[in-house]
Amino acid sequence: MDQYVTGAMIKALREKRAMTQLAFAECIHVSDKAVSKWENGKGFPDISLLQTIAETFQVSVVELLDGSAVQNTNVSANMLRSKFYVCPLCGNVIHSMGETLVSCHGITLPTLEAEVIDDGHQVTIDIVEDEYFVEIAHEMTKKHYISMIAALSSDRLQIVKLYPEGNAQARFKINGVKTLYFYCNRDGLYQMKMTKS
Repeated sequence: MDQYVTGAMIKALREKRAMTQLAFAECIHVSDKAVSKWENGKGFPDISLLQTIAETFQVSVVELLDGSAVQNTNVSANMLRSKFYVCPLCGNVIHSMGETLVSCHGITLPTLEAEVIDDGHQVTIDIVEDEYFVEIAHEMTKKHYISMIAALSSDRLQIVKLYPEGNAQARFKINGVKTLYFYCNRDGLYQMKMTKS
């Protein structure tokens, strides 16, 4: 992390819960003067208090450090509101069904914005019995490759992890697939709406 919890964040979370400085201080076993100092930018809470502060405000430590609490309006967990995240260090592919704060290797990951398929990432889809056979015309070298292909329907995500020097192809059950996603390690996330479901 390149930042630490700010007094402004503590104050905003405290006020959101209609807590006084004294009430909050009692919850985390410090003085209200300490809370006042944090909120006025004259000090920081000890790192040992972060978990307790996060629990008191019902946020994660990552949200507390990031300075933005997640407001997830996707309470029904609609798969069609899926979001993808990829760690630039290890290549982890992370999926969520709504707003979240994702961290990997100490880096807060941005939500990937999917682009429409371009000439450098052409997709061929064949139907083989009850499956889509998806193939992407793309080099698969250690420096430039497709790392995953995913098929999203209203109730499930099918995802295939790909590796350099392999083939940029995957099979997915056709049942209900609405959108195809794939991730290029250089150019980012792409999506393609499916016409048949």
